[in-house]
Amino acid sequence: MFVIALTYTASIEVLDGHLADHRAWLDQGIADGWLLLAGRREPRTGGILLARGERAEVERLAATDPFVLNGAATVEVIEFHPVRATAGVSLDSLLA
Repeated sequence: MFVIALTYTASIEVLDGHLADHRAWLDQGIADGWLLLAGRREPRTGGILLARGERAEVERLAATDPFVLNGAATVEVIEFHPVRATAGVSLDSLLA
């Protein structure tokens, strides 16, 4: 499993110019099943995504984020191995 950390490198005005494409990219990642969760940091300095898959593929997909492609954000892919979850969250379903 992976945490994808986006860090904004451009002004909010520039980011907002790419926001519709970024959101469409998020929606496609969720529909494709590799992206599980997404949200912006507070304060608005970047975003955090939760993803699953093979590292090389997650890195490749993360690099296709319109924010990253347009130089408005950098991306860091952090791998972790979940071993505990709260009641009602199945690790098996997250990792499938």
